[in-house]
Amino acid sequence: MAQTRDRRSPRELETLWKESDMSGGRKVDAMVAIMRTNGCVWAKTGGCTMCGYKTASLTGVTVDDLMSQVDQMMSRYKGEPFVKLYTSGSFLDENEVPVPVRERIFREFAGCERLLFESRPEFITEEVLRTLPKNVTIALGMETSDPEVMEISIRKGFTPEDSRRVGTMIKAAGLKVRTYLLLKPPFMLEGRAIESAVESVRFAAPFSDEISINPVNVQKATYVERLWKRGEYRSPWIWSLIEVFKRCAGTVDCRLMSSPSGGGSQRGVHNCGKCDREALDAVERFSYSQDVKDLAVSCECLKTWKAYLSSELMLGTASDLDRGIGGDLIVRK
Repeated sequence: MAQTRDRRSPRELETLWKESDMSGGRKVDAMVAIMRTNGCVWAKTGGCTMCGYKTASLTGVTVDDLMSQVDQMMSRYKGEPFVKLYTSGSFLDENEVPVPVRERIFREFAGCERLLFESRPEFITEEVLRTLPKNVTIALGMETSDPEVMEISIRKGFTPEDSRRVGTMIKAAGLKVRTYLLLKPPFMLEGRAIESAVESVRFAAPFSDEISINPVNVQKATYVERLWKRGEYRSPWIWSLIEVFKRCAGTVDCRLMSSPSGGGSQRGVHNCGKCDREALDAVERFSYSQDVKDLAVSCECLKTWKAYLSSELMLGTASDLDRGIGGDLIVRK
């Protein structure tokens, strides 16, 4: 692993791609870039249980290296209205993105409608917010509104109240907030994961312009991967994600969305395999329309999902019931 990282140039982006997203109430083109930085400060203490982004980090990345990465971005930028920049940690952490690099990025993308980046709460202050352009959207990885889940299951290193505090501060500064929520952290029953996500949406809505629900994608070299390999964790069902949207749609004054990483794979959010593409397409349609009619999908495995929810509750385990004796129980149901 270390040798692979050593071969990657700190002067090059980790990756860059184009996609669609929303800006000004309409669907627009977006450019997404992931920068190679010195890494998330929290990951260096062990990090979050599900996060594998620290594998994209390097050491000794200089301002000049990062400027070269910005050059690479600009060579690919074709005037997309929405630009999303990610690091393996926090864009507002000066150890990852020093002020000169940050200021250049703001100049380069001053003409785009939306510029989104993510940051942990500890780097968001009123002083920093005064330096940010008005086209900025700050993404907050709140994950859950449950402090115990945040501390034990996710090991996030801050509290839901920290997210509410800085989210309110960001909105007061005239900037936008996208809040990320995690669907089905480790050790959580599937049914409880649905309820927890709904509760978290309602907690985050007052300080969020958008809420992105991210089903766990089992990333390499993470604690969640170890659980998954032992059969002690199953990534959530797409039915569960759809259920969260159905319960929350029309009840909050912000956009609900999801763009699942690894969707349809065993590591990502998935159903039976036959309906996965159709179900994920429904999630995408809803993310733009906010119309629950776009979530209308049917498959025989909907019954299996319902049996899964009742079976894990009866057995009292968050282990993967698709494997072993639990799977036999679901089949019989």
